[in-house]
Amino acid sequence: MNSLNGQLFLIERGAVEIINEKELRAKLEKSVKANKPLIIKAGFDPTAPDIHLGHTVLLRKMRHFQELGHEVVFLIGDYTAMIGDPSGESKTRPRLTKEEVVKNAETYAKQISKILDIKKLKVRFNSEWLGKMTAADVAVLMSNYSVQRTLERDDFANRYKQQKTITMLEFLYPLLQGYDSVALKADVELGGTDQKFNLLVGRDIQQAYGQEPQVVITMPLLEGLDGVQKMSKSLGNYIGINEPAKEMFGKIMSISDEIMYKYYELLTDEDVDKIKNDIKGGKLHPKDAKVNLAKIIVTQYHSKSEADRQAEEFDRAFKDKGFPRDVKLAEIKIDSDSAALISILSDYTKLLASRGEAKRKIREGAVEVDGSKVRDINLQLAAGKKYRIHVGKRFARVFIKK
Repeated sequence: MNSLNGQLFLIERGAVEIINEKELRAKLEKSVKANKPLIIKAGFDPTAPDIHLGHTVLLRKMRHFQELGHEVVFLIGDYTAMIGDPSGESKTRPRLTKEEVVKNAETYAKQISKILDIKKLKVRFNSEWLGKMTAADVAVLMSNYSVQRTLERDDFANRYKQQKTITMLEFLYPLLQGYDSVALKADVELGGTDQKFNLLVGRDIQQAYGQEPQVVITMPLLEGLDGVQKMSKSLGNYIGINEPAKEMFGKIMSISDEIMYKYYELLTDEDVDKIKNDIKGGKLHPKDAKVNLAKIIVTQYHSKSEADRQAEEFDRAFKDKGFPRDVKLAEIKIDSDSAALISILSDYTKLLASRGEAKRKIREGAVEVDGSKVRDINLQLAAGKKYRIHVGKRFARVFIKK
């Protein structure tokens, strides 16, 4: 069992909120002293057969707990999926049939094995206990929570104000999810920020049944390819972990430079601050950083050789796309390790008449370096590399030589 501080460092990486950290410390201290693992719960409703990178944010945190020696439970909500989680919904969510749930659940084990250590993982289905509950059991469960507390949820409160339908079945969902924690005797439950209410209900339900409340750890929602809405198959902005390597690589290369940093933090173990500083200082081009990200992710879900192959294919397809072949290579000799893009545009290549015009064109997004638009007027291009620069109908190939 790792030291307390060592565990906390890994657990806190990427987490949005821990409720509460004092309780988590106490649980970890007790675990270390007794050399007894904590029970870590994360629930997944099999509402779709494919797991995408958005799901892997939680799965990676589960892997962290596995690496720390704790008992991780992958809970498939086969029973609650037939009710439908109302979190974030503006209307009653369609219920799945038992056949749909079973079919979707069957695909999970193979997919999660790419992230989690299956040999150490406990996979449970909440139909094991929820399917055995009698009407009297459900009545006791419901008596432990008030309608007022339930209506505190933003999605329910908004629908109530707008006189939209809220079924009693939807009220029951967070209570059943909370009872899952009772059945598993969970010490910690993981979930996305949109699950916070349900996770906190679990704490209350555990206390009502005489158990020590679980610690809640919320993880951020990963935006999809659009960089705005959370990754979702229904929105078509997702990257499935079972997708072909070529498609996965291409989709990752299509994300914005801004969202790239969040993907690095939540989907890899890389030092995000170093990557940001290297890009800002001109040591690393945003495109190269994105290629590296794509290679890391494709390696995890396919192989390193496949990632390298896709990087080479992407580079071949990317090179000279829309760029005239007859533009001669110009050598630029400098005294430092990098040169300002503004100087290259105005002073060296004469693509633009002045530094002022260069700044304006960059801000407008009219300047491309190696096929990627740049908007940073302070961008430095590292020496020792070749670049293809494109502004409107003007092109330049340059080699920056120190």
